[in-house]
Order: sequence, then structure tokens, then C-alpha cells
Amino acid sequence: MGKIIYLMGKSSTGKDTVFKRLLAEEELKLKNIVPYTTRPIRDGEKDGEEYFFTDEEGYLKLKEQGKIIEDRVYHTFHGPWRYFTADDGQVQKGAANYIMIGTLESYVKLKDYFGADRMIPVMIELDDGIRLQRALDRELKQDPPKFEEMCRRFLADSADFSEDKIKDAGIKVRFQNDDLENCLTKIKVYIREQLDYGNRE
Repeated sequence: MGKIIYLMGKSSTGKDTVFKRLLAEEELKLKNIVPYTTRPIRDGEKDGEEYFFTDEEGYLKLKEQGKIIEDRVYHTFHGPWRYFTADDGQVQKGAANYIMIGTLESYVKLKDYFGADRMIPVMIELDDGIRLQRALDRELKQDPPKFEEMCRRFLADSADFSEDKIKDAGIKVRFQNDDLENCLTKIKVYIREQLDYGNRE
């Protein structure tokens, strides 16, 4: 297999927008790895794009088959929500390069599974005040809004993306998304450098 570009960052840093732009970049020729979740689908989402939306039974079936690479469960105000990645055939042997979005915790587990040499971490950051406003604006569009869960997730980010955890994960390069086009340009340069280096090995 080729490399996996792994986008991560706190909530509402613009990961989804960056992901879609990178996936559409013809020069990079990236294939999407779609993770799974048991949380309810949001307005505007489509099954098989952002996530494969499943339930506890679907999760247990994949686990029994030994296909779960990593999984996390969040005890939300609306009950437990699982997020997980499965070895379900999306990643094939060959020279193709992939892209996916996840957490710092899931990045570490995928790095252990596929090997550090196959992973290209891309951490996106943004001022907390701007993130909170974005999260609120997005939640106001949901029917019904889940403000409690939005606040829980925002506060949990501080622990999930602590400086110690970032350092332990070996993340050395970060990208500020205060200007989308500038951020994208820097990320694309970084990815090209990493992919070229890998091709010369």
C-alpha cells in the first residue's frame, strides 16, 4: 500500500473542508478511507461519505470478524456513541495513497497497525474562540440542536489534544487554519514532499 494522509485536530477547525479540497485535488490522486460511527446522522451528511453510519450490532459483527483496527466510545448526553476504523477492504495493496479524518488517539492506533512509515499526519489548528463560534453556528442548523454534546466535545478536545499527547504521538508539523487557502497551500506542499520522499525509498 501507499501512504495514508491522516487529518486531525480539535472540533470545528475546518478538517472537513480541508479534507474535501484535498480529496478533489487531481494531482494528489487520493482515495478516501471512510470510518464508522454509531452516532445519529446529521443534516447534510450522507452514509458512506463522512462516515458509514451503523449501530451497536454492526460494530459487534465487525469486531467478531476481527476487522476493527481501532475504536473509541464517547459517553454523550444522548447515550454512548462509537467511532471506529475497520479493515474492511478499503485499503488495498499497491501504490495508491489514501486520506482520512480522525482523532489523535485513532492516529496512534492506525500508526501501530499500518506502520509509522505509512502515515502522514496533518494536524490542523485554529483559535478556540473561532472554533466555538463555528461549532455553535453549525449546531444551530441541526434539527434539533444538541448543544450539550457540542459543549462536551469542545471541552474534551483540551484533554484529547493536550501538548503531551501531541508530543507522544510524534506530531512535529501543525497547520493554522485562520486562512483556508493559505493553509491548504502549505498542506499540499507538505504532502507532496512526503509522498515524493516515500517514492524514492
